[in-house]
Amino acid sequence: MFDALLLRTFVTVVDEQGFSRAAHKLHLTQSAVSGHLRRLEQQVGKPLLQRTTRSQQLTPDGERLMAYARAILALNHDAWTELTRVPFHGRMGIGLSEDFAEPRLLRALQAFSGQYPGLQLDIQVSIPGTLLDLLAQGSLQVVVGSLCETAAPGQLLWSEPLVWAGLPAAVATLPTPLPLALFPEPCPYRAVALGRLARAGIAQRTAMLCSSNSALRAAVLSGFAVAPMAVSQLGAGLCVLGVEHGLPELPEAQFRLFTAPEADQTMTAALAQVIVEYCSGRRSGL
Repeated sequence: MFDALLLRTFVTVVDEQGFSRAAHKLHLTQSAVSGHLRRLEQQVGKPLLQRTTRSQQLTPDGERLMAYARAILALNHDAWTELTRVPFHGRMGIGLSEDFAEPRLLRALQAFSGQYPGLQLDIQVSIPGTLLDLLAQGSLQVVVGSLCETAAPGQLLWSEPLVWAGLPAAVATLPTPLPLALFPEPCPYRAVALGRLARAGIAQRTAMLCSSNSALRAAVLSGFAVAPMAVSQLGAGLCVLGVEHGLPELPEAQFRLFTAPEADQTMTAALAQVIVEYCSGRRSGL
C-alpha cells in the first residue's frame, strides 16, 4: 500500500519543478522531501525521477505512478471533504488588488468554491483603499492587496521595496516637474509617492492617471512618466531610480490579507488559507 504522504510529496516535486520549491510549499525541509522520494522509490523498487544538476524528469515508471498518485490523492481529498465539510449556503465577496488577479489564484478559488455547492464567490478587482472601504461596509468578506506605512490590521503575507520605476535611458535627465503615472485615490502608492516628493521639495505633475498595471507599465516603458511600483512588478525594460538620481526613498509595500469580523469565520478562514497558499507559491517563484 502506498503512503499518501509520500505520494503527495512526489506529485508536489513534479508540479513545483524542484525539491526546494516543493519543500517550501509542503512546509518541509529539502532533506525531508528527498527522504520521502527515496522511500517511495524503495517501495516501488524502481527509480521515479531522473535527476540532473538543474532539473529532474519522470522516468517511464514515474509517469505511470504519477497518474495513479493524482487519482489516489484526489479521491482522498474528495472523501475527506465530503465527510468533514460543513454545509454553507450564501455569497462571499472577495476583493483583489490587480496584482492578485492571476489565473492561478482564480483557479484555486474556483476549485475551492466547487467544494461547497451552496457557495457563490463574487470577486471585485480594484485599488486596495476602495476594497477596504467595501470590506468595512460589509460588501466584501475578504480583501487582499498592498498598503504602505500602515497600522491597519490584517495578515502580512510579505513585504518588498516600493521603488521609482523608469527607463535606463532617462536616468540622467529626469525632467522638472517630474511626470508621474499614478493610480487614482485612494491608492497607497500614490499617497506615499506624492508625500515623499513634497517633503523633498521636488515638483511633480500627474502626467497619466491609470486604471490598470498594464497602463502604468506602458506609461513608464514609453518614457512618458515615472511611476511608483513594487519591485517585483518592474519586469523587463524598466530600472529602479533612487536617491542617486535625486528621488526620495520610498517605504516598503506590505501585501496583506483582511477578513471581515462579522463574516462566517469558518468560511473566511478556509478562503484565507487558499490565498496564503497561493502567495507562498508565488513568493517562492520570484
